Amino acid sequence: MKRLNCDSVALITSTRADYGLLRPVARKLAAVGRLQLVVTGAHLCERLGNTVSEIEADAPAVEIAARLPIFREKEPDEPVGRTIARTIQAFDDYFAAHRPGCVLVLGDRFEIFAAATAAAARHIPIAHISGGDVTLGAADEYYRHCITKMAAVHFPSCADSAARLVRMGEDPARVFCVGGLGDENIRAVPKMSREELCNSTGLDLRQPFALVTFHPETAAGAPDPAIQAEALCEAMAEVQGVFWLITGSNADAGGAVCTARMQRFAADHPHRAGFIHSLGLRRYLSAMKYAALVAGNSSSGVVETPSFGVPAVNIGSRQAGRILCQNVISCGGERTEIEDALRTALSPAFRVVAAGAVSPYHGGDTSGKIVRVLEQFDFTQPKTFYDGPVPSFDPQAEPRL
Repeated sequence: MKRLNCDSVALITSTRADYGLLRPVARKLAAVGRLQLVVTGAHLCERLGNTVSEIEADAPAVEIAARLPIFREKEPDEPVGRTIARTIQAFDDYFAAHRPGCVLVLGDRFEIFAAATAAAARHIPIAHISGGDVTLGAADEYYRHCITKMAAVHFPSCADSAARLVRMGEDPARVFCVGGLGDENIRAVPKMSREELCNSTGLDLRQPFALVTFHPETAAGAPDPAIQAEALCEAMAEVQGVFWLITGSNADAGGAVCTARMQRFAADHPHRAGFIHSLGLRRYLSAMKYAALVAGNSSSGVVETPSFGVPAVNIGSRQAGRILCQNVISCGGERTEIEDALRTALSPAFRVVAAGAVSPYHGGDTSGKIVRVLEQFDFTQPKTFYDGPVPSFDPQAEPRL
């Protein structure tokens, strides 16, 4: 098999969430001299937390090869199409000057779609992590599937997603069901003690607390994010006996509105809530470990919480279509629905139910599997549409090339 050039895997990260997942892959690629880390998106935007500092803290184990800013600080609600156009231009310029052997991307955000489009236009092979998922309440749904059709090799996180990729016409020989990077992080990243978490955040998290992250829905016809955020805040105000640890929203249109409302809620309830824009990977996983509840509509609320057996409330349609384990309660976006779901999730009876959750994303050494496939995969073979039977997949099995 033809192997990649020694330093030719361009790994792209655009948000705190995807870098937290990609971190073990980045470290393993760097350790063998193959990493070309390209930082973009929210990482380089002050109003979104300037989370590039979390990546810089990983030096010298992980070094940044390039920083490609794409967001405009004073235009939080710039039309997505314009941002996509700017991102394609930025990455096309970068790939023209620093052509990698392949481009490795995770997920489904519009920034990642744009970067993948630039790579595809220059016939640079794409490797895609977490394809085959379904999230009907977000535009990410079609960005993800577009990346799938451009990608040469796939690393889905569970058997259902792997099978879905094959049904989309992807050759099973190009589909490697490796498990979820989030699940691997939960097992591998050292967690803070509860006292360390309190000291790090400056908040009293010795009491029962809920970890809350809420993003706007972005599918066509999605509800007004300001109305959704208001409903969540009203529900939190009504539910007593828990402290609300709230993190900032993402870079989607309406995200700034959600973040501002959450900040105001924390300011109005200083003894019942605290706001931190970005916890970073270790603090976030530590908070999830000790939380009495995880609430909102981030993917981590349904993908990672089963590994902890922590109760979770999934609000609205943003994650509709994902596998939901028994620890997750889904509800609509109205205040009363959210309030009822929060109360149920905090009940002793449901905590027992949640503790029995079994994650479908357990794949063992997920990041190691990804790197081993990239070292051996023959990217010179042309991709064709597959129209055959769907095999079974096991995320815990070692990939076979």
